[in-house]
Amino acid sequence: MSDFKEIYAKEDLPYDKFKRLGPASLTDAELLAIILRTGTRDKTPVDLGKEILVNSWQKSGLLGLYHYSIKELMQISGIGEVKAIQLLCIAEIAKRTAFMQARLGLSFDSPETVAAYYMERMRHFETEQVLLVLLDNKNRLIEDVILSKGTVNSSLVSPREVFLRALRGNAVSIMILHNHPSGDPTPSRNDRLITSKIKEVSDLIDIPLIDHIIIGDNRFISFKQKGLL
Repeated sequence: MSDFKEIYAKEDLPYDKFKRLGPASLTDAELLAIILRTGTRDKTPVDLGKEILVNSWQKSGLLGLYHYSIKELMQISGIGEVKAIQLLCIAEIAKRTAFMQARLGLSFDSPETVAAYYMERMRHFETEQVLLVLLDNKNRLIEDVILSKGTVNSSLVSPREVFLRALRGNAVSIMILHNHPSGDPTPSRNDRLITSKIKEVSDLIDIPLIDHIIIGDNRFISFKQKGLL
């Protein structure tokens, strides 16, 4: 295994750089190097970190960790099962931390806070998924449930299924969210059509559809804000 000190001056080592300047001073590869700790005979830990980032899904840097499997990580020379699990745990911790932070300011009257709350959970999905949010009479979350997991381009959901779940959960109002794996949250013709159908039924049975939010990559569109409801 290569030794940091054979290649870097001490002040350039990620661990020492962290101690001198703090975590914000480290590159993405250096952050991974500290987690990995060791490299191989031919690669420093920083080199290994760079290789992980370059090979990540859609070349999306640290976000690509979400899309690696253990098997895929282990195909990189220098990554065994233990390191692969450590890396995926780091990604999961980051996702859960963002999710919990967003929950502190969550208000279902505000599309911005709803989108922020669900962004990390949904924007990494590689296929479209439709989430039904059930709310009580004070607009508080009762539960959220995945209604549909579709292909990379589309997802199917029926108004009947939506309101069976809403009635079963004693919802006073509902909200729909779904993701666009392309990263572009612009509503499709089908998105508009299914929203219109759900809205018609919601008006009939007096369980209002208060919004439909489409999650992209750090972007979202609210049907309510756009005047599409």
